[in-house]
Amino acid sequence: MEGRETVADNGAPAGPLDGRVALVAGATRGAGRAIAVELARAGAAVYATGRSSRTAGRSEIDRPETIEETGELMAATGGTGTALRVDHLDGDQVRDLVQRIDRDHGRLDVLVNDIFGGDAYAQFGTTLWEHGLPGGLRMLRMGIDTHAITSHYALPLLIRRPGGLVIEMTDGTAEYNAAYRHHEGFFYDLVKAAVQRMTLAQSHELAPYRCAAVAVTPGWLRSEKMLEAFGVTEENWRDATTRVPHFCISESPTYVARAVTALAADPDVARWTGNVVSSGQLAPLYGFTDKDGTQPDCWRYLVEVQDAGLPADDSGYR
Repeated sequence: MEGRETVADNGAPAGPLDGRVALVAGATRGAGRAIAVELARAGAAVYATGRSSRTAGRSEIDRPETIEETGELMAATGGTGTALRVDHLDGDQVRDLVQRIDRDHGRLDVLVNDIFGGDAYAQFGTTLWEHGLPGGLRMLRMGIDTHAITSHYALPLLIRRPGGLVIEMTDGTAEYNAAYRHHEGFFYDLVKAAVQRMTLAQSHELAPYRCAAVAVTPGWLRSEKMLEAFGVTEENWRDATTRVPHFCISESPTYVARAVTALAADPDVARWTGNVVSSGQLAPLYGFTDKDGTQPDCWRYLVEVQDAGLPADDSGYR
């Protein structure tokens, strides 16, 4: 773990997570970045980690976003955030990170395991024997090992107090992932299946300490990479539907970040423990919306419209 950081503590009014401490592992971009920002906005003291840094350079993902930018976005909320460069495949770095949180606060209330980036190695539409083996195995390391390493070191701090929450970020509901996701292929499918199983395992082991573990999936996420691939911005993203009509059901990273924040603030969050929940599923229950005021339900749309071969139409799914 490198010591370079961005810290914001601007005396914001108390929020629903005031006094809580959160670690968002994998917060350089996409959902992780948005989650760190929304947790800070809600009053939590947030530690956001990633590998891409202005000072140390880009990670193997080779994207321009940096963990320092995430720190600045947390600061802009008026909340409290610490942005650190950490490689979550390095157990020593993760151990040092947790020890720092312990020294600073003596507690950890929310752990968000969002590390992946393995899609950079994905060769969609290939069989196991056609897929490049080094990239496939690297995907497993990035999507499974990082989560196990982080929980290994962080859970002893989290279980000190009842009410602790582990959020495992994944892709796809349990129902959707019950079938083999052949379009994504062996390695990608295995990562997402493993995350669901890790959630179940942690929910069992955390139960005696009155803590919970929940897997959360966004829908079709308008990440920085996705917007770039479609040649649009968050402001004009609907222009991309002329090229891919079903993109109409996509959602911003803020939507799933609000889902995670709602779970973290729910005193009855244990009702979800061991399960996979989606942003679209939780939105009407907790009353949050996407940035545009809608409540997209992507996974229901995929089953009922896209996979059913119907024309793109998000009416009734927002």
